[in-house]
Amino acid sequence: MAYVISDDCISCGACAAECPVEAISEGDGKFEIDSDKCTECGNCAQVCPVGAPKPEE
Repeated sequence: MAYVISDDCISCGACAAECPVEAISEGDGKFEIDSDKCTECGNCAQVCPVGAPKPEE
């Protein structure tokens, strides 16, 4: 399952910088992950200071 970014996102951009497939972009008030591009590598979750990226349920 692709990762999604929760409302805990503080829009710091750390996740986008670490995404190897450029699946993360700045959305309206928080960053968003394109589920079609996400390879589920988990890099975003590892660098997020607030734990916003999580595997989609």
